[in-house]
Amino acid sequence: MTTRPYVLLSVATSVDGYIDDTGPDRLRLSNEADFDRVDQVRAESDAILIGATTLRRDDPRLLVKSARRRDEREARGLPPYPLKITITRSGDLDRDLKFWHHGGDKLIYCPDAAVPGLRARLGDLADVAGLGASLDLEGMLDDLGRRGVGRLMVEGGGTIHTQFLTAGLADEIHLAIAPFFLGDPDAPRFVNPGDFPSGPGNRMTLAEARTIGDIAFLRYLPKEKVT
Repeated sequence: MTTRPYVLLSVATSVDGYIDDTGPDRLRLSNEADFDRVDQVRAESDAILIGATTLRRDDPRLLVKSARRRDEREARGLPPYPLKITITRSGDLDRDLKFWHHGGDKLIYCPDAAVPGLRARLGDLADVAGLGASLDLEGMLDDLGRRGVGRLMVEGGGTIHTQFLTAGLADEIHLAIAPFFLGDPDAPRFVNPGDFPSGPGNRMTLAEARTIGDIAFLRYLPKEKVT
């Protein structure tokens, strides 16, 4: 038996639960102090995961920006950047995305049928691992455990967060709430409709609540229920 990673979901939303708008540029939800908090969480993680839709839409680099934090990781015998992971059903990922060309090692999980095409397209830019006929998150976590990943930070988007939460696979949620409403029904949300174990009759534990400038930061523990 392998030990699965501790799974932390990290998200910033508007008051009404949106993680972006529908414009061409990324919506700025956090402030500089909260971005620095996220950088610290990244530095404390063994791997960071982002869904393919968010990867294509936002084209993020997903780096630990602080040189001091990268140095501290290396002093502990770790690479300066956590392993970067994406998960894709279609395998439709462009080799020119910034994700592949910055930071340390990259890993893609996909159905077995998408493996040959991704390996041919990306070459040595990323390791590609098949998960069988479909995207099996539990199988992915087992594989990450075998790879030595002890702490996995999941940065979205909504489909990925929904899958982890409905499957009961999230150990912790970091929720940063920006002080405005968006109100756009076509914009992406933190989670999509689903059958969530943490419903009204099964409340999560609120482990921390504080302000970071104008941001409200909440830390929930889904597996530790209020009694």
